[in-house]
Amino acid sequence: MEFLSYLISGISLGSVYAIIALGYTMVYGIAKMLNFAHGDVIMVGGYISFFASAFITEKFTSFPSWVSAIVSILAAVVVCTVLGILIEGLAYKPLRAASSLAVLITAIGVSYFLQNAAQLIFGSAPKNFKSIVAIKPLVLFNGGLTITGEVIVTVAACVVIMIGLTTFVNKSKMGKA
Repeated sequence: MEFLSYLISGISLGSVYAIIALGYTMVYGIAKMLNFAHGDVIMVGGYISFFASAFITEKFTSFPSWVSAIVSILAAVVVCTVLGILIEGLAYKPLRAASSLAVLITAIGVSYFLQNAAQLIFGSAPKNFKSIVAIKPLVLFNGGLTITGEVIVTVAACVVIMIGLTTFVNKSKMGKA
């Protein structure tokens, strides 16, 4: 049973890594550059989501937890979009005609900047989200294996995102372009 537990945890974590890798692939396919700051932008989105959720939960106690989750995710999407536009305009666009090494060094520099700025702003202590998943754990083999609701939602969401992006890229006019 321990092997199955590790396997399920690995599938959950692997599905998150697959989404991140899909983002790297899309950026490379479109811009023909490796954006080393990609994961750092995701980190900033995680922090924004965490603090927005905590703020909403504290200030608006009458709201259900799913409202704070949706608002915090939307806040993270907006901040990451604006951050991506700023990074593109300030760091990458001026280097369009430069060598690939200059772009690569700039991408690493942006990555270091985001990591250190986040550590200064948010601190280095680990932060934990309060779960909003209302799905009961799936208990198998007389309690020998438990699959949490978070794992189920993570894998399902990643599969839906991957299918949606694949369909968009392969079937839509804008995706093919």
